[in-house]
Amino acid sequence: MTPEGRPGADRHLLHRPRAAGQVLAEQLRAAGIGLEFLTGELQGSHDPSGVVFTVLAALSGMEREYIRDRTLEGHESARARGKTIGGATVTDENMLPMALHLRDQNLSLRDIAARLVITSGVKKGRHPSPATVLRMLRDHDQQSAI
Repeated sequence: MTPEGRPGADRHLLHRPRAAGQVLAEQLRAAGIGLEFLTGELQGSHDPSGVVFTVLAALSGMEREYIRDRTLEGHESARARGKTIGGATVTDENMLPMALHLRDQNLSLRDIAARLVITSGVKKGRHPSPATVLRMLRDHDQQSAI
């Protein structure tokens, strides 16, 4: 649990190297936090510095790497078959000049996105996200710098 009280936000800590996992286990023990399984063969409370916690942390890291590898293999296979990875294209040649004009007026990315409209495709009539506007402007700036 984080200082803000959000449960599970520290799950990424289990994927750190073993020494960090041991430090985490000691911090959990000092805070009086234990590992408890409500069902299954491991049902019951366990010490965070114990074998069960260590094994689960190691398995979690291994599973994460396995999922990552399989995802990358799937992307590579899709590209080899001519498939594109990612969502539908929402920008067009008319959107960039308008975004540049609005940026010159010192509008925020959110305001720029709200004024742009997607003109074709599945998302026709909707607005691009501020992140899309950011990428579009950043790519333009990088191309201009070359």
